[in-house]
Amino acid sequence: MSNIREVARLAGVSVATVSRTLTSPERVLPQTRDRVNAAVEQAGYRPNLMAVQFRSRRTGNLVILVPTITNTFFARVISGAQKAAQAAGYRLLLCDTQGREELERQFADLVHAHQADGVIQLRAYDPFEHSSPGADLPPIVNACEVNREGRFPTISLDNFAAAKAMTQHLLALGHRRIGLIKGSKGSPLTRERLAGYEAALHEAGVPFDEALVCHGNFSLDAGFAGAATMLALAQRPSALFCENDEMAIGALKRLKQEGLRVPQDISVVGFDDIPMAAYCDPPLTTIAQPAETFGEKAVEMLIALIEKQPLPARHIVLPFELTPRSSAARWSEAGD
Repeated sequence: MSNIREVARLAGVSVATVSRTLTSPERVLPQTRDRVNAAVEQAGYRPNLMAVQFRSRRTGNLVILVPTITNTFFARVISGAQKAAQAAGYRLLLCDTQGREELERQFADLVHAHQADGVIQLRAYDPFEHSSPGADLPPIVNACEVNREGRFPTISLDNFAAAKAMTQHLLALGHRRIGLIKGSKGSPLTRERLAGYEAALHEAGVPFDEALVCHGNFSLDAGFAGAATMLALAQRPSALFCENDEMAIGALKRLKQEGLRVPQDISVVGFDDIPMAAYCDPPLTTIAQPAETFGEKAVEMLIALIEKQPLPARHIVLPFELTPRSSAARWSEAGD
């Protein structure tokens, strides 16, 4: 049976370096860490994980709380987080909470039970909000949908500016009746994107019409139903702005079922730039946001908290890009 001395010999390092690599990989140079990990595999060495955890007071586990793993955007966030965690020598524990607070609290309590070192929360809810007053807050980072008044570091997008930019894009194409299919009720993303939409209309001198705003929940079904609601209006909109791509794809399906052409009869735009957006018929105009970077930055920030390293910033805002494709056209040209 192999032991730590055999690993040290194969890697050409000291036993102390092997131990440090296994307990605190962030303290070891990447090339040395790679040699040690390769030697561990070559020797078939399996360290006593309980002993390693006891000495380091860490588990090497990071919990990520995901509102729903079926959402394509969150799948990309998870992918980025997984890569960053693995590169840093940590394991990512994926917890699909369905947005339920009791599940979020249960999974977050893995930190209190010494089964995880920190938490990444992808929803604007504090799973430790019921902690005793004055108690130390476990390492936690809030990414994507964030509570800007929360107690922990955040990584977000300027959703107000992004939605305003998309609405301005449609206005520049000549649209004045722009329908909005909103996201989930109570979500900060929904509020911020609605505010950006309203601001763009106000600046353009276009009156806000409550009838052109439809409630949704970021799902395909919500986009399908929202498009039906918009088509039932006495004067239908010339463009639909859906607060995420999945709702936009659902809306496209309903519009086509009604025999409408996109964008000749009605334009449709989304938000997120999920991979499917470029392959829709027609390809979807949308707001691109760096989903994988959300995951990567969240892991980097969380590990810094766990290892008590200084943060370059407590609140990071990632860039967006308006990606025009052929699902939106000039209204003056529609129907030609």
